[in-house]
Amino acid sequence: MIYSFKGFIPVIHESAFIHPQAAVTGNVIIGKNVYVGPGAAIRGDWGGIIIEDGCNVQENCTIHMFPGVTVLLKEGAHIGHGAIIHGAVIGKNCLIGMNSVIMDNVVLGDECVVGAMSFIRANEKIAARSLLMGNPARVVKPVSDQMIQWKTAGTRLYQALPAEMYQHWKPCEPLREVPADRPAQETLYQTWNSIKEGADE
Repeated sequence: MIYSFKGFIPVIHESAFIHPQAAVTGNVIIGKNVYVGPGAAIRGDWGGIIIEDGCNVQENCTIHMFPGVTVLLKEGAHIGHGAIIHGAVIGKNCLIGMNSVIMDNVVLGDECVVGAMSFIRANEKIAARSLLMGNPARVVKPVSDQMIQWKTAGTRLYQALPAEMYQHWKPCEPLREVPADRPAQETLYQTWNSIKEGADE
């Protein structure tokens, strides 16, 4: 669902995939290979929203701002399910965990990782490569090279997903029983804990 508002029409690169159950309104610019999941609300009515190349905004996320503010998601930002970004700048290749809230005028440095259900208070300026957790969120340690490699690999899956959606996604009627030849699901990625455990062995 794409809506104009007060003369602003969203600008969306043709390679981006915006789920038809997401809502994109007004002064919004979306770059290449961006994935926006169902239930996401990207509302550029009182200010602007720029989502750079290779970002993903997953299911039920909200992106909004106070009047006159521009929200910026820099290249490769990864916004987990249910997160809220309100008037903030999210640095390159950051990971925002599920159901986190990033408040007004926050500037998150490049390659930060924010744990699930964290709350970053307004006006915080966070150095690059910080791992944040809690409510209110605090920096618990630097992001390691191994962690950012894991994050980047996960984001690459989302960067490939728009093209896969255009190729394979379509409405259908459900089956009424499981077919004998139902394919096995691909294993494309490991959780961070499984990678850590493997490294510790």
